Amino acid sequence: MTLMAPDVIVALCIFCIVSTITPGPNNMMLLSSGATFGFRRTLPHLFGISIGCVVMVVLLGFGLAGVIGRMPWLYTLLHVVSAAYLLYLAWRIATSAGIGGASARARPLGFLDAATFQWVNPKAWAMTLGASTSFSRPDHLMSDVMIVALVLAACGLPCIMLWAGGGTAVRRLLTCPATLRAFNIGMALLLVGSLLPGLMRQP
Repeated sequence: MTLMAPDVIVALCIFCIVSTITPGPNNMMLLSSGATFGFRRTLPHLFGISIGCVVMVVLLGFGLAGVIGRMPWLYTLLHVVSAAYLLYLAWRIATSAGIGGASARARPLGFLDAATFQWVNPKAWAMTLGASTSFSRPDHLMSDVMIVALVLAACGLPCIMLWAGGGTAVRRLLTCPATLRAFNIGMALLLVGSLLPGLMRQP
């Protein structure tokens, strides 16, 4: 078994950092969750994203990408489902009261919800599909896919933590219910907007 060359691993690290730290549905949701619920309550959401993307890399690397290539309508279906689910999540963010006792029924996204969301997140598909196909060698598929998954987890988790931490940092500025509502509505609109580029590229 021949491991990846060091320069390839460096390129993979850069790819994973850029892919995970740039704005997208996950990061918009983490920013809002950090501001609304605090960093500690957002941790299950963080780890759900990280593990969900790792699972996607493994499954895509081991053959799911080929299935989608033979049945492209599945990818179109993915975008339709993702649009509907993203609108639901945007509504949850926009209507979350969050800080204080006024919103006892509100809760952050849980581990399983966040992990499952990756399967209807266009950016997660682009990132994991790109990583698993661009950095895996066909004759070393098993080892390479596992390396890609580990690097994505190691590089991606600190990056998305920055977004949740950023939301937590501005939390003290959002103690006014009207200010928090305006912030969450803004985050919801950004979340919907982050989906548009992927939908516009569809045939």
